[in-house]
Formats: sequence, structure tokens, C-alpha cells
Amino acid sequence: MRRFSRDEVDQAFRRYWQTGAVGERWSDWADLFTPKAQYIEHVLGNRNGREEIRSWIIPTMAKYGEIYTAYEWHLVDESGRAVVTMQNRRDHPSGGGAIDFPGVTLLQYAGDGLWSLEEDYWAVPQATRAFQAYAEACKRYDPDHARKMTRLDWGKGPAWTLGAPSYAERAAR
Repeated sequence: MRRFSRDEVDQAFRRYWQTGAVGERWSDWADLFTPKAQYIEHVLGNRNGREEIRSWIIPTMAKYGEIYTAYEWHLVDESGRAVVTMQNRRDHPSGGGAIDFPGVTLLQYAGDGLWSLEEDYWAVPQATRAFQAYAEACKRYDPDHARKMTRLDWGKGPAWTLGAPSYAERAAR
């Protein structure tokens, strides 16, 4: 098994997080995978290879543009394994709070800043409840809320995990 320094894996993870979750530059994010990477998504289906990941992630993230990802914690080790927990978040249409469901991602680092594997897990019952709660809140407070794509609560993570207050403003950071 190939070994890496924790610093190398951590720097690759930070770039992965800032490009995808924070920057929402999904084509650039797909470039952080090896050409033959595996993406295992236990609910939405698996993808094989960088280009299949790219062709899936861009329309998927556009479809759910009101959701953003609030970092909680991550760890890395010398095997190249990284684990991150997060909240999949929508801002509450009333203007106060958020509607979340948790997720965990496992990554395998391949070297040279690239990942060979991503495996996503999310809490399906909580996701279902969150989708329903958000739909009901939109009806009650703001039917156009999803189109606003606000990102008002990035959580309490380190500065490198925090994004802009809206999707439209993300590139300015």
C-alpha cells in the first residue's frame, strides 16, 4: 500500500473541499479525480471515471442548487484515506435557521493532488424529512426561495470551509 504524508493528504483534501463544497466549481472539482476514479453514491448511483463523475455532478448540483454543504470535521491518514462529516443544508425560507441532513464522505487519495475513490453516505430518513420540511416552509414563507440559492450558515468550521452568502457571490471569494 502506498503511503503519503498527512500534510499532503490534508492539503489535497482542503483543495477538494474549497473547489467543490465552498467554490461550487463542479467541473474543476471533477478534475481532482483520477481518470479511472470510482464514485460510490449509495442513494443516487455509482459513477466510474472522471468524465462520468463530471457529467453527473454538474446537472445534479444544478438541480439541487439551494443545498450547500456545511463542514463539521475531517481526518486523514498516511494510507491516503480521508473522512469528512458535513450537514447538507438549506437555509430556512423564513430567514431564520437552516434545514439540514447529515452526510459522511470517505475518500481515497491517489497522489499528485488526485482522488481515486469517493464514497458518500447520507441519512436517508433525515434527508426525506428535510426535503419535506423545506417544501412546506417554501409554501408558507417564500415559494421562490430555492432559486435564491442562499448560503447563510456555513457552520463553525475553519475559515477555509466557509463560503459566500449566496451561490451568485461564491466566485468573489
